[in-house]
Amino acid sequence: MVAMQLTDSVVLVTGASAGIGHAAAARFAAKGARVLVHGRDPERTQQVADEVHGRAVFADLASPAGRDRLAAEALDAFGRVDVLVNNAGFGYAGRFSEMGVDAIRRLIEVDLLAAIELTRSLLPGMVERRRGAVCFVTSIAGRTGVAGEAVYSATKAGLDAFADSLRGETARSGVNISVVVPGVVDTGFFESRGSPYTRTRPRPIPADTVADAVVRAVERDRAEEWRPRWLRIAPTVRALAPGTFRRLAIRFGGSA
Repeated sequence: MVAMQLTDSVVLVTGASAGIGHAAAARFAAKGARVLVHGRDPERTQQVADEVHGRAVFADLASPAGRDRLAAEALDAFGRVDVLVNNAGFGYAGRFSEMGVDAIRRLIEVDLLAAIELTRSLLPGMVERRRGAVCFVTSIAGRTGVAGEAVYSATKAGLDAFADSLRGETARSGVNISVVVPGVVDTGFFESRGSPYTRTRPRPIPADTVADAVVRAVERDRAEEWRPRWLRIAPTVRALAPGTFRRLAIRFGGSA
């Protein structure tokens, strides 16, 4: 059963100037939504907004002022936001002991605090209207942990816990809280973190596949969507056989 009609809905997609966010913006636009395309780079963000016939909104989510400005501009654009897709984020690969404090703080600001604060700004209006959805794009790293990505994994685990808790608070409010849990995705994520993806397995999946899962989660009131779906096996093994899982993680793990 379709829980949310997207035609004429106002959808804010963060981190929409490339990758999963770009693909999600296009998917929502194809459904008839009015899309607010967020990005930090004005040129790339405007290009995507023009492509999807949406509206560009610019902000650096690493600062509280930037997050406040994004929420205010999003509300000013159409008077409301019906769907918030918390997709913006970046990665970091390297030993935690060698990670600078500034890098730690920026990663937490963008990948965790920005999603929490934007949700705090936009959720009350959805609840008041008894209609809306908040979708968090997380990562398998938040469910299993990844060596060399300790802080990144922690931010994604934080989003998962936040979404689970929020779902209980918003039950029967008309607002759906969902998470999309992707594995390795074929985007510029790995190059931008300074360490390309070099494994042969698992093979990266297209950003469009994750974007379809985001739309599905919003439309169908789904609490979780995993892509690829077999990823669910990993946290199950971790829960049922933690010792075995840890041994395998140490043997085959490491930064993706």
